[in-house]
Amino acid sequence: MVSQEQRRKQLAREKLVRQQQRREAARRRARARNAVIAGALAVVVAGGAVSYAAGAFDGDDTKDDASASPSSTPKDPCAKAAPGKVKPLTFDKEPKLAIDKSADYTMDLKTTCGDIALDLDAAKAPRTVNSFDFLVKKGYLDHTKCHRLTTGGIYVLQCGDPKGDGTGTPGYKIPDENLKDARLKGKVYPAGTVAMANQYNAQTKKGRNSGGSQFFLVYQDSQLPPDYTPFGTISDSGMKVLKKIAAAGESSGQGDGAPNATVVIDKATVTKS
Repeated sequence: MVSQEQRRKQLAREKLVRQQQRREAARRRARARNAVIAGALAVVVAGGAVSYAAGAFDGDDTKDDASASPSSTPKDPCAKAAPGKVKPLTFDKEPKLAIDKSADYTMDLKTTCGDIALDLDAAKAPRTVNSFDFLVKKGYLDHTKCHRLTTGGIYVLQCGDPKGDGTGTPGYKIPDENLKDARLKGKVYPAGTVAMANQYNAQTKKGRNSGGSQFFLVYQDSQLPPDYTPFGTISDSGMKVLKKIAAAGESSGQGDGAPNATVVIDKATVTKS
């Protein structure tokens, strides 16, 4: 007869084996996903649709897949959008540089979830700031949805697409700028950064200088290679708004999808000071 102590040890060993098997199975799944993507973490607008490498969303490998599915949809923390429609604007070429690179510029996004103020870096990213100054004055961002929220590995809210599905562009492309910014140490975009999405593919090394109008707001330090133009910082009050949006989660339950919060930019303005 096996003693009580021996039985206790046996059960403990069996439990350990099961845990190790679950961990190894999770690692195999992660390796399989990464093999399909075969890339590092990236924010990429490929063929107009924005996508992330699968590795960005690997969580605790001891958890079951079911843990990623939300049990219920959180309450939308945002107000109803202001009346109005997105303007279907497109332009043949990048606007002529018209900003003062020595001046300070602020872009204010009045959203259904609260105001998000961005301090723009005209000195380090003049063509990016100039593009937004041009687009905002045309009403390009007004009534547009922030269409994407990521909540694992990369922590960003993505906006700037008049179509609201990741495929919208202003019709022209702008060059990458400020990729050697000192803030991007250790391949991390720190919380409070605003940067451009683009079509760069780190595997093929193609797609440089392909920014359009889509940008992302980093609400928590995010592991990303320095391939995406950082062109400003988010105000403290704006960060509180982003945290509220992030707390509501995203719709897929997989860490990458449309935000559960209905984030609409009712009005965008750029101010020179």
